[in-house]
Amino acid sequence: MKTPAYIAKHIRMVIRNGGSTPHTMEVQRFFKHQVKARGWYTGELRKLAVRFRRTIIAERGTEYLLQVADQLFRGQMLEEKTFAVLMLEGVVGEFGKPEFKLFESWLDRISTWADHDALVHYLIGPMIATDDSLLSRPPRWARKKAQKPWHQRAAAVSLIHSTRQHKNFADIQRITEMLLASDDDMVQKGLGWLLREAAKANPKQTVAYLMTIRDRASRLVLRTACETLPVNTRKRVLEKKAATDSHRSSRIGRGQKKGTQNLCLSV
Repeated sequence: MKTPAYIAKHIRMVIRNGGSTPHTMEVQRFFKHQVKARGWYTGELRKLAVRFRRTIIAERGTEYLLQVADQLFRGQMLEEKTFAVLMLEGVVGEFGKPEFKLFESWLDRISTWADHDALVHYLIGPMIATDDSLLSRPPRWARKKAQKPWHQRAAAVSLIHSTRQHKNFADIQRITEMLLASDDDMVQKGLGWLLREAAKANPKQTVAYLMTIRDRASRLVLRTACETLPVNTRKRVLEKKAATDSHRSSRIGRGQKKGTQNLCLSV
């Protein structure tokens, strides 16, 4: 019988041969650092992944499919990791704690926000939304302060499915409080994304909470969180933060003129 590693190798070959060099250069524009990609459009990659999923399950079963996906998520190419997630996306409802533990281990293999969000949003998030016992995991990720920010970003992004289902708002607040101090833009964008979805699903409760954190949250988090809110509500959340930032900049400016400060500010 052909091993999962053999099937994964075959899939890698298919991905390599079906890629688009011009689109590879387009993909690069979405990343600050150099990424390894084959130039696939997500829609086409998903269609291919669905076909492989159906064939593998019909011939070998879901456990074998999971083993193939595990092999693919060890790859260096962006499409290989995305393909692994897309194959499993349609059967994520069949998985339990052993599979969740495996997906959690994949966080150590993340290299870009794209494979991170594919894994967390399409596999980990739906599992947390349907099993309250898994809510203990995001706080543990939020506490990690490794060189790469992926565990902390996962703590936020993993709760997006929950908020879309009007669930676990207390957990969303807890994670927000744990991540507010992060100065990593990947973490801030993930947290802003979570709060934006919370504002869509439960605007009254979320806006009330945003008003309590607006003086502690970064501008990036607040602006992202408010994107879908009505203009007047958005202004109400942001105006005091804007005034605070302006006052702080004025104080820094006066201090520099007096020669009392020598600060290097980054935007």
